[in-house]
Amino acid sequence: MDTAPALLLLLTLGCCCPGIYGQPLHVRVSSPKDITQLQVGQRLELECQTYKSYGASWIRQDKHGTLHFIVFISSLSRANFGENQGTAHRFEASKHNTVYRLAVKSFSPEDEGTYFCVMSLNQILHFSPGQRAFLPVTSTVAPTTCGPTSKHGTTEEPNLKTPDPEGRMQEDLNFPCHIFIWVPLAGACILLLIALVITTVLCQQTRRRRCRCKR
Repeated sequence: MDTAPALLLLLTLGCCCPGIYGQPLHVRVSSPKDITQLQVGQRLELECQTYKSYGASWIRQDKHGTLHFIVFISSLSRANFGENQGTAHRFEASKHNTVYRLAVKSFSPEDEGTYFCVMSLNQILHFSPGQRAFLPVTSTVAPTTCGPTSKHGTTEEPNLKTPDPEGRMQEDLNFPCHIFIWVPLAGACILLLIALVITTVLCQQTRRRRCRCKR
């Protein structure tokens, strides 16, 4: 049987009755010392100061707003877990004078929530302020990726060279200058080569004529 709606209604109605005859109920964390550093598997101990010995109940409101009945502790220190007998081994409930204690033996994510101490007096429900008990939020670190490696297991350095547009433009401007310099020079070399060939041929012809005249 789901008692969450009924507990939520009672919690809403009980907000107008926060204490007994003007004396509020107090909830204190006796263990651990720093509730903000609560860890999985750690023991959580809560104490509720009621000022009256009429019995008190412990309820928990989870992160989704659903209320869960935990235990009722009578004025004779008897604990009644109701329909939660299957989970009774996870808790310890006791009473000393007007202080009602609840202990979560091994805290787990399903125990996270806000804990309330509730007392019924003269057909009126009195609620304590809520005591939050949540595991600290752990930040996730983005996975790092390794750089490329060669077949031999050595890391290959990425090519960090970027194209130089100014150098490229300077090369484009120097190209016509190279043409104007090398084309005339090549032409001069060709003319010199032709002149050398012509001179060699003429010299050979002159030698042949001289040889014929001597005969």
